Amino acid sequence: MKRFPFILAVLIILAGCAPEDRNHLIPGDFSEQPSEPSEPQDPQDPQDPPEPDDPPSDNPWQDGIDYIFDQNALAEFHLQFPLDEWNTLLGYYDADPNTEEYVSCDIIYKKGTETTVIPNSGVRLKGNTSRRRPEDGSGTHVTPGTSWNHCHFGLNFSKFVKDDAHALRSTKKLYLKWFKDDPAYAREVFCFDFMRRVGIWTAVNSWYVRLYIRVEGDASETYYGVYQVQESIDKPYLAGRADKGFLSDEGNLWKCRYGAGLNNADESLFGIDDSSTDMPPYELKTNTKKGKDAAYAQLKDFIAKVSGKTGDSFYQWIQQVTDVDFLLKTYAANVVLGMWDDYWCNNNNYYLYFTTTDTYDYKFFFIPYDYDNTLGTSLMMDSGRQDPLHWGNDSYPLIAKILSYPDFKAKYVAFLKEIAVSDGSPFLYGAAAARIRSWHNMINPYVSNDTGEDMSITDLPASWGNHSEYRLLIDGSNNYFRVKTATIAAIQ
Repeated sequence: MKRFPFILAVLIILAGCAPEDRNHLIPGDFSEQPSEPSEPQDPQDPQDPPEPDDPPSDNPWQDGIDYIFDQNALAEFHLQFPLDEWNTLLGYYDADPNTEEYVSCDIIYKKGTETTVIPNSGVRLKGNTSRRRPEDGSGTHVTPGTSWNHCHFGLNFSKFVKDDAHALRSTKKLYLKWFKDDPAYAREVFCFDFMRRVGIWTAVNSWYVRLYIRVEGDASETYYGVYQVQESIDKPYLAGRADKGFLSDEGNLWKCRYGAGLNNADESLFGIDDSSTDMPPYELKTNTKKGKDAAYAQLKDFIAKVSGKTGDSFYQWIQQVTDVDFLLKTYAANVVLGMWDDYWCNNNNYYLYFTTTDTYDYKFFFIPYDYDNTLGTSLMMDSGRQDPLHWGNDSYPLIAKILSYPDFKAKYVAFLKEIAVSDGSPFLYGAAAARIRSWHNMINPYVSNDTGEDMSITDLPASWGNHSEYRLLIDGSNNYFRVKTATIAAIQ
């Protein structure tokens, strides 16, 4: 693929720099962000508790994560495309909307007074049912008068140049998501923040950024508005959590989509991440070449045991292959947040990680994923009032089978109450609403954008949802946090 010369501005910035110096910082002048508002007065609810202790600061991965997902800053991504690369991206979409092909662009990241330039980075379109063409029409770029569309982007800084300079503080992949179906500009950011606060260390990092796009020949940048930047679930994600429980990044990582009910071990449901547009229910993300056969055998055996074992055999086996307490706490958080498009309810939207490649000797972890349809946005249930003990479809057996054992069920109920209704819980209305209001105060001046879409923050669930009455900030009988805590408090 042809790579265009860098734009003039980047040439000026990079002039005279050695290759190892090209990912560098230069001073700039950026306006100060709005200060956070004071928390609402709510004597019935505690103030926001502190977050769990941070990992050691000498971890390069953690240093990069702390820098990118700093909740005291609202950074900017500027994606600058040569015209033929942008047209190639549009052409990929026109040929197949599910394309995973990358094109090249220069990425400039601005945070506070610092600017980082990463030339010749990879960018692709992302999303499943939410995938869109970034501008209306078909064919090549229209200018002037472009009709822009919000869409999701995947960033891979080292896609075309494999060196340490093509990274953002050691991070090489990120996900930029627009707030599709979330007028409140808060749901997924809140969910991952909440999970990390209650100790679900498998939850990805997520925060707000501003996004700008410039196509060569346009008169100016296009401001895409406030986006969510999210950590990619990949080998660096695994390696960065090795000390938490993953042990290493050498095991088998699976992305699990609709149809991944862990009740059918047919290998026709399996596939590998090979940049094709196939979307199998179980997609292997690591060890995709020499390790594929072993990974398939491991998953096939795992599914057969999840669905086939019963009684004491299942009870003993599940404790050998996973940390049951951590799995139950993770799923308790999932249910508290009202994640209906999940494993138990809709056999969808999760990752599995097996810590080794051995068919039988491993630990597995359930990794939460895709939390934009939460906190009252639902389709298949009343996510605020649904019984947490009967959350989903028991034909997807993993969670229902675990909860059939009284001691595991008791632990699950204890986790629900601990993370949702106990003193100091970050889910209680006062603390939760205060956090969201402070985020809104930061992003509100920047929400209006050049696409003309999602131009304001509104305290509503998705328009297509089955319970339009839920609110996050307005207190009362339809406040999701109030309804959910009452539902959990009532469990005997």
